[in-house]
Amino acid sequence: MKNSLLLGAIAVTGMVAGAATADTLQEVKDRGVLNCGISTGLVGFASQNANGDWQGFDVAICQAVAAAIFGDANAVEYNPVTNQVRFEILNSGEIDMLSRNTTWTFSRDVDLKLDFLGVNYYDGQGFLIPTELGVSSAKELDGAKVCIQKGTTTELNVADFFRVNNIEYEPVPISTASEAQQAYLAGTCQVYTTDASGLAATRASFEDPSAHVILPEIISKEPLGPLVRHGDDDWGDVVRWSLNALIAAEELGITSANVDDLAAAPTDNPEINRLLGTEGTLGEMLGLPADWGVNVIKANGNYGEIFEKFIGENTPIGLARGLNAQWTDGGLLYAPPFR
Repeated sequence: MKNSLLLGAIAVTGMVAGAATADTLQEVKDRGVLNCGISTGLVGFASQNANGDWQGFDVAICQAVAAAIFGDANAVEYNPVTNQVRFEILNSGEIDMLSRNTTWTFSRDVDLKLDFLGVNYYDGQGFLIPTELGVSSAKELDGAKVCIQKGTTTELNVADFFRVNNIEYEPVPISTASEAQQAYLAGTCQVYTTDASGLAATRASFEDPSAHVILPEIISKEPLGPLVRHGDDDWGDVVRWSLNALIAAEELGITSANVDDLAAAPTDNPEINRLLGTEGTLGEMLGLPADWGVNVIKANGNYGEIFEKFIGENTPIGLARGLNAQWTDGGLLYAPPFR
């Protein structure tokens, strides 16, 4: 796997139209590797291990798409991108997809000409503070210095929250999660605000996580998910249904441990058969091998397995499923039928 850090904005004039009308699926196949945009570093979602390999919840989405196409979850080139340039880099065609804790909004979908392909994490914005401040509510943060990542929905949400509650704050703009952590720990800001999952990941990376608390207020809806460019529907279908395959697999009881056995011969459940390619022609419709769904699930397991492996309650991140539970368990996860 190759890693390339994209540090600055790039020129996209004259490139967007060509990228948007390209046959991305064929380009990826010809190239032999998926170019996937990820975070510059967020523990549990996208970070490098001791060997320099990228891993995490968002990385697993890249790997699922690569597995669907090539039968090889490692056929990915990871491109860490900052908040400020992620959309320009996607629209330029330099990456094929973005899997980077990115919120689905109207303007991003419509005005920036991006296609969000589903939600892989239902989140909301929160506040992280040192426990020693003795604050129990975000409404008590009047006059606080607040670290905020530039180029995010976070900036607008926090401005709305403080305005509605008639309290003041001093924004401290930062560019990356890593910079935010450094500024927060150095006392440059008393509060760090971003998606609650990102706050949990940040706190888990501290030497003493118990010295920091996430306040109870969740001040926004942040549906996070993978996205591609407008105008290339066939490619969008591949990414969309790779994500849906992970979600449906959990609901149907298909795991990394039993997927080979279930795919060995048709089962009594026709939806399992269609997803695993032992019945019907779903793979052919996508321009993929019949066993694409098998490969998606074998990459890192189903959605639930991925969640528990990287960000679940038994990891340092410690996130409960909550809204990200299956619809059958009171959550919002729901994959359209495979038929």
